[in-house]
Amino acid sequence: MNIGSLTDAILKRAAGAARFIVAIAGPPGAGKSTLSEGLAEAIAAAGENVAVLPMDGFHMDNAVLAEKGLLARKGAPETFDVRSFLATLTAVRANDGEVLVPVFDRSRELAIASARIIAPETRIVLVEGNYLLLDEAPWNRLEGAFDCAIFIDPGLDELERRLLQRWYDQGYDEETAREKAFGNDIHNARRVVASRRPSDIVIRDF
Repeated sequence: MNIGSLTDAILKRAAGAARFIVAIAGPPGAGKSTLSEGLAEAIAAAGENVAVLPMDGFHMDNAVLAEKGLLARKGAPETFDVRSFLATLTAVRANDGEVLVPVFDRSRELAIASARIIAPETRIVLVEGNYLLLDEAPWNRLEGAFDCAIFIDPGLDELERRLLQRWYDQGYDEETAREKAFGNDIHNARRVVASRRPSDIVIRDF
């Protein structure tokens, strides 16, 4: 499916809803952020109020991860503040006022609190993240939180290529890039693919 057909599918499903929440899930390197941005632009062009809510804003701070012995695993399911994420989704669903949400600044490797507004008039909210459909506690408490779920799965071979390239593009040599990719990213990707709840739409070639 392309951006246009996905936009049409979302708008059709959202017809008549005061607020419609879409999960855009998939392993690291799948293209979730790119898809979310493209969909947001297309949905806005169709005349709808839309916002993107990235799960990455709920990363635990590096100091907390170091205290927990999880800094080397940053980005794994257990390195997110799931309770706050659930509370934010509940507030977004309730739609009884504006909701301020955090955004992750990748250049500084930290989450910035209250960095984006989801306004009451925002009808469609695109929630983007690795673990939205992960069938493991506490992430499985998200079951039923979304009106529509999209899962991107380009295949593990392609994910390995993309995740390695991500580190090469940041200037790391081959040994360091492979250590970073296979030590954390690809492990997380396999976990996402192997243990997920069903989705409404699966994209294989994005």
